[in-house]
Amino acid sequence: MEAMGDENRTSVSEFILVGLSGRLRTQRLLFAAILATYLATLAGNLLIVGLVRADSCLHTPMYFFLSHLSFLEICYTSCTIPQALAHLLTRSKSIPFARCAAQMYLALSLGSTEAILLAAMAYDRFVAVCWPLRYAAVMGRGRCWALALSSWAAGFLLSVVNVACTLRLPFCGPNWVNHFFCELPVVLELACADTRLTEAVVFGAAVFILLLPLAVILASYGLILASVLQGQVAAGRRKAFSTCASHLAVVAIFYGTVISMYMRPRSGAAPDRDKHIAVFYIVVTPALNPLIYTLRNKEVKGAMAKLMHRAGLTKKS
Repeated sequence: MEAMGDENRTSVSEFILVGLSGRLRTQRLLFAAILATYLATLAGNLLIVGLVRADSCLHTPMYFFLSHLSFLEICYTSCTIPQALAHLLTRSKSIPFARCAAQMYLALSLGSTEAILLAAMAYDRFVAVCWPLRYAAVMGRGRCWALALSSWAAGFLLSVVNVACTLRLPFCGPNWVNHFFCELPVVLELACADTRLTEAVVFGAAVFILLLPLAVILASYGLILASVLQGQVAAGRRKAFSTCASHLAVVAIFYGTVISMYMRPRSGAAPDRDKHIAVFYIVVTPALNPLIYTLRNKEVKGAMAKLMHRAGLTKKS
């Protein structure tokens, strides 16, 4: 876009979020489906956070990272989905500029943190499987906190750069955002100035936030599978393959959709493609993560059984 003359430029004070659909019947179906998924996401992740805090058997590096992931998913979905649900029920789709900027920063920061944290989790599993005798020394409490806090810090600090570069541009209309929340690449398309430098900054940040962690994850799981193939019996190999396959399926959905949003050319894409892609990493993967990573584990099932047993004893007394 070419910059307009200052004398003709007006500043946008709000954006209009088009949403996922303009059809009333479809909106009602989407509201029911997204609300059910959101509530399941909250319930599953709150359960994980509570179990990890309450049960000493879950005070291990793996569950330390999983509790961070669950807390992250609660925040990630809660900064976008409630507003999307409200807009599905109301005619007013407007969002003030400042609130849009805040949502854009929070969603980008939390999504970036998740991308980096998943790499830390994969590294933890690699050390546990490939270096079992050194695991306690390598993944001590200090190392776990350093990896977790580094993930949060990198996600939030790099997002400051991306959002600041976007907000320095003028927005003079149109103000219709073809999305269900304020996401940086879509909002950036509405800027009334040359966006090539900002797009380059966003792409460079995405290389660090997405491609490097993805490389760590793929390398970690590759080495895990190689180690398992060398030393496990057939039953153990089947279980390991099943676990790795389910983890990598969720990783593929999350990274694949986010990469297609932040690292592809913006020209020539279908008008509704971005918001349909975003449903996968905003709605789908946060609901799948508790099931894939945590709730199937025998330690978590044991902690849940103990919690239910204690609740039953309380009722009897």
